[in-house]
Amino acid sequence: MLTEAGSGLGTAESSAEKPRQAERKRAFRRVLPIVEGVALLLALAAPIMLGERTDLITLFTNVLILSLLAISFDLCWGLSGIMSFGQALFFGVAGYVIALVGRDLGFSELWGTLPLAMLVGLLLSGLFAAFLLLGRKPPTSIFVALGTLTGSYAAERLVSGWQYVGAGNGLSAVKLLKIGDYEFVEGTAFYSLALAILLLVYSGARFLKQSQLGLVLAGMRQNEERLAFFGYRVQLFKALVFSLAGMVAGLGGALYSYHQGFIGPGNMGPGLSTAAVIYCLFGGSGTLIGPILGTAVVEILTYVLADQAAIKAIWPVILGLVLLVVVMFQPKGILGLFMSDRERIGSYGRRRRDG
Repeated sequence: MLTEAGSGLGTAESSAEKPRQAERKRAFRRVLPIVEGVALLLALAAPIMLGERTDLITLFTNVLILSLLAISFDLCWGLSGIMSFGQALFFGVAGYVIALVGRDLGFSELWGTLPLAMLVGLLLSGLFAAFLLLGRKPPTSIFVALGTLTGSYAAERLVSGWQYVGAGNGLSAVKLLKIGDYEFVEGTAFYSLALAILLLVYSGARFLKQSQLGLVLAGMRQNEERLAFFGYRVQLFKALVFSLAGMVAGLGGALYSYHQGFIGPGNMGPGLSTAAVIYCLFGGSGTLIGPILGTAVVEILTYVLADQAAIKAIWPVILGLVLLVVVMFQPKGILGLFMSDRERIGSYGRRRRDG
């Protein structure tokens, strides 16, 4: 009798557990691969769908390039918990360097200038990391945010009065990026190049997030003090990721300079740094694909609103209100509407399989 009762109780518990397991499986549906797949298909089809609309191809190329800047901020904030308001500094300095190399040395080969821009971003961000992150005492988020913001503002003011780099007018007529005798001009060719580079950077960042280093970064973002208690040199990991993010921003700055044929003080100032923060928060920080979607939505809205005669004078206010509403009422960004916290933050380790 007791055996039968125990067996019946076990069967009842098993039958009650099955609906709960099914509910958990339904609750955790992987949305990220679907979003990534749709975004990739749209990016590949864009030149075909746009046809002769060169203005739109230029717009979407600009979106791809600015997405590198947004990803660099997401590496800092979304993955590591570093609030950086100076990502445009590495973006703009690298753009200035390759523009000067083209003007003074007549060199704009892809195999040389893009690695140079990455090196400039890496070294400059490494210097900032050494100053802001590797002190005796762990820095506060406010200290890092204000330090990067100050660096960005100081660099903008410096180049605004420096005649060698064009002062407030910036550097224009930047030499075209080329491979051998082939020159990349605005259009499908530059779009394809920017897309290929963005895919490589995104794949590398995705690999980093899912690696053991990504596990450390996730722990650092969730509870920095506990991770330090376990013996991890948290500030060293932060400095490493911050430097890698600066390298990505430098690559984006070089592509921007070549694509626009211009680089100016505003491309390294607080304005563009704040735009990178908005791109990331609007799309969804910590997801890597979210900053790309945020960049696309914000830039397309800017293009559409600025072209409307009826609201031409107030379109920045309208755009600002839209962004403010999203950030206030949906702090996880657009992707937060579809993705669970588990997928957004990431899952690590081996999970037990249910029988």
